[in-house]
Amino acid sequence: MKSRHIVVALAIVALAVSEYALVSQLNMSKVLKSVAGQQTAVAASAGPEASPSPTPPPPYDITHLLTPDKKYLGVAINGAPPDMNKIEKWAGSVGKQPNLIAIYESFDDKFAVSEARKAYQYGALPVIRWEPFKPKLADIAAGKQDAYILEFAKAVRTLNVPIVLTFAHEMNGDWYPWGRQRNKPADFVAAWRHIHGLFAKADATNVIWAWTPNVINPMPNVKLKPYYPGDKYVHWIGIDGYYTRKGKKTFGTLFEPTLDQIREFTKKPFLIVETAAEPGSARPDHISDLFEGVADRSDMLGLIWFNNDGSGDWNIDEDTAAIRSFRSEAKSPVYGFQVK
Repeated sequence: MKSRHIVVALAIVALAVSEYALVSQLNMSKVLKSVAGQQTAVAASAGPEASPSPTPPPPYDITHLLTPDKKYLGVAINGAPPDMNKIEKWAGSVGKQPNLIAIYESFDDKFAVSEARKAYQYGALPVIRWEPFKPKLADIAAGKQDAYILEFAKAVRTLNVPIVLTFAHEMNGDWYPWGRQRNKPADFVAAWRHIHGLFAKADATNVIWAWTPNVINPMPNVKLKPYYPGDKYVHWIGIDGYYTRKGKKTFGTLFEPTLDQIREFTKKPFLIVETAAEPGSARPDHISDLFEGVADRSDMLGLIWFNNDGSGDWNIDEDTAAIRSFRSEAKSPVYGFQVK
């Protein structure tokens, strides 16, 4: 009898142990599933942050564009870009595709990403004419516009196509708020160098820096050297100058005095960034003189025709004689190549 009780007791103990093991196994399974679920959730939430951000491509190398074998031939047309049909129409009229396209931007504008991209995709260098109408040059140099400038520079770097930048052009004149009437040459130099440094900080080395005074004829006593930032901060020397009925009539008298003065302090190559000729019977001859003057100088990179109405009637779209002269000169193999 005693043995029977012992057997029954052992059976009960075995059953209890078995049930306990089963419950423990079920609980452990739940725990493991819970942990696995938590790990999956953490991995999912951390996934995008955990993966390293892609390395940006190196900045576009501008070296081959600085002194090309052929001359640049560009144009400035209101609204183009973004409207590239205007550029196509111009190219059809003059018989050659422009490889410089001027884009005018106020200093408080965001970088014209779409316009610059369209110009480059067309096969042209975007030439950004950055105009500081509102801020004082001294304030720019003092860092008061740094947030805006860095944002602009980072956008230039992100787009990563070559651009030409002409900050505060015609600074030696008195018709712009950044000109000599309201600013000292030292203010201009300090602002230029400060902006250049911020672009370097943003790794925006895809920029060709073009220092661009006006021809000195209207103000012969204003010396250019005090406005020059230095060769370290400049790739090209831009020049703005127009053929007018009352002004100088040849390339030699319009541009050469300015070129000679600049050659006293730098050997950087020249580019006529803004030019045109007023209407009249002499306009076709002025166009021929312009092209021949640029072609004759090995240190002259090319020209940009300002085909807009501004201080004068510079647009030649309806001037058949001027178009004929432009087309005849532009067909020279000296001018034009595709920017890549």
